[in-house]
Amino acid sequence: MTDLAKIPVTVITGFLGSGKTTLIRHLMANPQGKRLAILVNEFGTVGVDGDILKSCADANCPVENIVELANGCICCTVADDFIPTIEALMAMPVRPDHILIETSGLALPKPLLKAFDWPAIRSKITVDGVIALADAEAVAAGRFAPNVEAVDAQRMADPSLDHETPLSEVFEDQISCADIILMSKADLAGEAGLAAARAVIVAESPRPIPILSMSEGIIDPALILGLNSKAEDDLAARPSHHDGADDHEHDDFDTVVIDLPEISDVDALVAAIQRLATEQHVLRVKGYVAVTGKPMRLLVQAVGTRVRHQFDRPWGASPRKGQLVVIAEHHDIDLAAIRAVLGA
Repeated sequence: MTDLAKIPVTVITGFLGSGKTTLIRHLMANPQGKRLAILVNEFGTVGVDGDILKSCADANCPVENIVELANGCICCTVADDFIPTIEALMAMPVRPDHILIETSGLALPKPLLKAFDWPAIRSKITVDGVIALADAEAVAAGRFAPNVEAVDAQRMADPSLDHETPLSEVFEDQISCADIILMSKADLAGEAGLAAARAVIVAESPRPIPILSMSEGIIDPALILGLNSKAEDDLAARPSHHDGADDHEHDDFDTVVIDLPEISDVDALVAAIQRLATEQHVLRVKGYVAVTGKPMRLLVQAVGTRVRHQFDRPWGASPRKGQLVVIAEHHDIDLAAIRAVLGA
């Protein structure tokens, strides 16, 4: 089978809450005449992102073309999960024209690219491109890339200091692996923030990489699809902190799922989630909540102290059971404290 017959795959990576799902929803609404399939890799057992995307399914991307792989990084479970899922998508009665893979916010993209070299799928699919999303507002604030001069000063003052945090390594690996970088939430960052974020990204990039800005996931699909980068054959140009390692670990992060009773005060829940970010150093909160007197479920998406929520669809016959996924670095997870703050 020639390269032209291979199904192109776009890998969409980016830190927690950078806007990957919002971007994919935009691509679903603007498929450019292509029949899409989507593979969503969640970090945790509750598939919030996959559920959101399934609610947007249509003729160009029917619900059976949207597959969730939860509670396990696909680059760590290649033989058991990733390859069978890809083979199942390719064996569908109507094959997809393009596959989108949304990695978890904690995933390192390079090990996933290596999976495309497996004999079972190498002749059938190719990596069209790796798209890395960076939250422009957060990057501009210096939360994911440390100031080099400050790091050097700290190293000189304390040689034993671990100046490279796991979060910064994840961010840098995602940037290094990308074909295109999208600075998301440009409207929140402003012109000065975008300029600051661009400078950080350029400093971290191992080679010149196009950097585009976007808001609400809206960007011309022609800019990010059809790149034909064949990234699986170009690994040497995509350096990683984990090059040379047999695998990588997610032990630096923990995920807990909190069952919540029905609530009556949405503002109080928002305040509680903000407390988790400031007091418990929680990175990400996402899930659904039942609100008294409201037939629709409340979708909650939080990154740090920034909390967004909206009523997305009726509970219907589903039990009105609230669940929130809470993600933090391993040493910051205090289940009892988290439950207490949320009133669970």
